[in-house]
Amino acid sequence: MDPLSEVLSLLETRSYVSGGFGVDGDMAIQFPRHQGIKCYAIVSGQCWLTVETVPAPVLLHAGDCFLLPRGLPFSLSSDLSLTPVDFSIILAARNSGAAPFCNESGSRYLVGGHFALIGPHADMLLQSLPPIVHIRKESDKAALRWSLERMKEELRNPQPGGSLITQQLAYMMIIQALRLHLADAAQGHVGWLFALADKQMGAAITAIHDDPGHPWTLEKLAARVAMSRSIFALKFKQTVGTTPIEYLTRWRMLLAADKLKNSDDSISTVARSLGYESDSAFGKAFRRVMGCSPRQYCRPSAPIPAGGHDLGTDGSTEGAPGPSHLGTGDDDRLPLPHGHLLPIRQYSQ
Repeated sequence: MDPLSEVLSLLETRSYVSGGFGVDGDMAIQFPRHQGIKCYAIVSGQCWLTVETVPAPVLLHAGDCFLLPRGLPFSLSSDLSLTPVDFSIILAARNSGAAPFCNESGSRYLVGGHFALIGPHADMLLQSLPPIVHIRKESDKAALRWSLERMKEELRNPQPGGSLITQQLAYMMIIQALRLHLADAAQGHVGWLFALADKQMGAAITAIHDDPGHPWTLEKLAARVAMSRSIFALKFKQTVGTTPIEYLTRWRMLLAADKLKNSDDSISTVARSLGYESDSAFGKAFRRVMGCSPRQYCRPSAPIPAGGHDLGTDGSTEGAPGPSHLGTGDDDRLPLPHGHLLPIRQYSQ
């Protein structure tokens, strides 16, 4: 698989909901913090999106799609002068049949999905993205239009198997939005995700993902993309935000964590499959990246240190590089937020 597909395939999904809701008249809804990624699309009408810490509100038009990967509180409103009503209040009113708005055919209709993701694999994706990923180009919206129309139809006219279809459509919308954002915003952005758009850096990252157990060195990776060692090292650092060997080590440890949790392979087998000749060398690298030993990680009862869920948090091993996220840079270090998962599907019609 390509690197983005690999990262997505390793994501641990804790909960997943999808649905839609319509609104007539004026509205202003406040949503709390959330885990994972929320993805919405405006099927009809328009509204303002305001996200905490983002200076300016964003006007959303019909056909626009947006992702909220950081889990920050946000609001949707028809008029910025309105005081937002907490979503939990609206949800309770809707469930009692007394919602002031929200219906199946409002002048504004939104569809979307929510993936609550956990683990270091989630950080690798979420921390590489800005607070808002806004898909607004007409050509890009056209690529999402089929998914939007299908989701709207499934929600408004429920059929057997409809829940599974809307879930898959929402997931496909997220992947498509990530792809479009990657193509649109690659220039000037730092991170492994944006580096995939660079021909040479993307080739180097793909080589690492294709064969993580290979005895890669700086020289071998530079030769793979036909660059000198010094120029390759500099460009990789500038583009990805970390050195090639740091990237290689962290990707190996993410794969190791997945194997230790989801397979019967021994620690020695995992270590050898990822290019380590000894359990000791593997254990040292694993502790530096994940914040605990492989044996501790395998035990369900063993608490994983907070740093173990942060790709850029290294242990206290002498001489180890300091904390830095994989490809996010020093100014992009937000922790994976925690919050109550609100079931959007309760608005499904």
